[in-house]
Amino acid sequence: MIRAIVVDDEFYMLKEIKSKLIDFFPKEVVVVAEVKSVSEGIKAVDKFEPDLLLLDVHLLDGTGFDLIQKSTYKDFSVIFITGYDSNAIRAIKVGALDYILKPVDDDEFKEAVNKAIQLQHREGHLDKLVSVSSGYYKGLERNKIILKTSDSIYTIDQEDIFFCHSEGNYTTVYTRQSQKILMSGHIKKMEELLPPDIFIRCHQSYIVNKNHVLKYNKRGHLLLKNEVKVPVSARRKEMTLQSIFK
Repeated sequence: MIRAIVVDDEFYMLKEIKSKLIDFFPKEVVVVAEVKSVSEGIKAVDKFEPDLLLLDVHLLDGTGFDLIQKSTYKDFSVIFITGYDSNAIRAIKVGALDYILKPVDDDEFKEAVNKAIQLQHREGHLDKLVSVSSGYYKGLERNKIILKTSDSIYTIDQEDIFFCHSEGNYTTVYTRQSQKILMSGHIKKMEELLPPDIFIRCHQSYIVNKNHVLKYNKRGHLLLKNEVKVPVSARRKEMTLQSIFK
């Protein structure tokens, strides 16, 4: 049975999340602790060694990121449950962590918890993921991003990404180091993750880092510093050229 700890500084949210776990996962999950702060959370995590942590970003004495970083025990899955805060959400995304928005939708909740239950191995790189998310959230490091593949986790400087290319439900990220990182998911997912002032959706299947563009040719391609040609669609041409060469 999965041991879960719920962390939120609002009493009604603690009760709501616990109630949903009892209702939806009576045979799979047991709540071993409900706490409101970072300090209480650290004690609970180190005492109960949970399999799953459901926590808010904003807590009484710090953040959910602080709680995870300061805990000795870290062999658990994480689901952030947060109100709409664009900075917090982007921080969670760049660290490739799971989250649910408040008010909590039942279907989204069940999907997230089911995913955590089905993980046969806990997140072995939790420190790395949380460090990137925390750095972004606190404004200390905004250039790093976590990319997950089926068998690896990469910490990438955004500036090292040359372009992204999507084929069906997979997207390949091409980097300065000549890496080809194949990820599950449509290119829209990468578009939402990368800063729009630097990364331009120049084609239905391509996103390009404008800082690596040398020129645009008459055949409708952007020539990059690594000598790769990236196509520009007709309907995105004006926007792309204005964004890159203005």
